[in-house]
Amino acid sequence: MSNLIRIMPCLDMRNGRVVKGVHFVDIADAGDPVQCAQAYCAAGADELAMLDITATVENRGTMLEVVRKVSEVCSIPFTVGGGISDVASAKAVLKAGANKVSVSSAAFRKPELIPALLKEFGPDAVTIAIDLDLNAKMPSGYEVYIDGGRTATGFDAVEWARKVDECGIKVILPTSKAGDGARTGYDLPVIAAMAKNCKAKIVASGGAGKLEHFLEAAQAGAQILLAASVFHFHTIDIPELKQYLHKNGITVRI
Repeated sequence: MSNLIRIMPCLDMRNGRVVKGVHFVDIADAGDPVQCAQAYCAAGADELAMLDITATVENRGTMLEVVRKVSEVCSIPFTVGGGISDVASAKAVLKAGANKVSVSSAAFRKPELIPALLKEFGPDAVTIAIDLDLNAKMPSGYEVYIDGGRTATGFDAVEWARKVDECGIKVILPTSKAGDGARTGYDLPVIAAMAKNCKAKIVASGGAGKLEHFLEAAQAGAQILLAASVFHFHTIDIPELKQYLHKNGITVRI
């Protein structure tokens, strides 16, 4: 397992614009996706994520035209999620220029989709995202949510990650609803639990607010550090973050 930690800005998309919410609500505009992608590539991001946050609940596919435009300016691995519900919709997103697809609600509703995607596109092109929230009744203390964090499933989040991992998925992206946009730090216990129970790389997502939060997530076992609002609004810039991590003993690409 590589110990190189990767930095991944995330473009949450709604109506063709980059937006950012808090706890999956209170959505604010954060810019043009093509301009954001160009800026992040120039700043030294290692990967880029773009999530169409309302595609699933609006029962539609991903905005392929936006994927095409962003992919044209993106020089780093580009993951797209939101509204991908079957092999055909995943193929359309990859054909539009994404390097990887991220699937969440559809994978939970139809677990057979995971091996189907892996067979069709290979493990390097498929990420499984898991939205979750605290629930003391679950064995791990975390419950899986679907439909953009709107629908509780009654299923334990770490157990779901383990099942996903057994399929041969290489990247699992858990996002804590409690942490999303709050800038109070990543949900470290769930990162640590998934890193301990899974061979896949775990993405830290939801809650980054200061440099120390990224370091804590890497120390907890995350290998990819995803953030949105702190990068969009220049609270933290990627070169600054990489220098900070490097000084604190974390291997990053500078």
